[in-house]
Amino acid sequence: MAIDVEAYYRKYAPMVLRRCRFMLREEEAALDAMQDVFVELLRREHDLVHAAPSSLLYTIATHVCLNRLRSSKRRPETRDDEILLSIAGDDGPEDRTLSGHFLDRLFTREPDSTRTIAVLHYVDGFTLEETAAQVGLSVSGVRKRLRGLRARGLALKDV
Repeated sequence: MAIDVEAYYRKYAPMVLRRCRFMLREEEAALDAMQDVFVELLRREHDLVHAAPSSLLYTIATHVCLNRLRSSKRRPETRDDEILLSIAGDDGPEDRTLSGHFLDRLFTREPDSTRTIAVLHYVDGFTLEETAAQVGLSVSGVRKRLRGLRARGLALKDV
């Protein structure tokens, strides 16, 4: 049975928009990303299960926003990836630039899901259990990814 995308839009669009605003920090980009979330939902409506719609939409929104941030970094006229820079927590422009380079190097060889895990856990403050539920991994799988990411980050920092 297909999900009712129109009903989901009416009920969950404000939540999805808040998520997109938080991650993208630009109203127009957030509105576009929100629409992309529901387009993605339309594409997969027959394959999805009506079990946890808010979690599903939150995860799709996170992926859509991360993909937009990633692709915007490839274009020189765009700004730094503010969400990932907030993981490092630096304030000044020099620190942000250095942090951006550091995070680029850190996440270059990581799967997209590891970036999502880092954002959910470190930026959004999700617990390991909540993060695991959002990305469809076990708690030990999330813990292992974060531990590996932390170790690679420390190794890069020492270089």
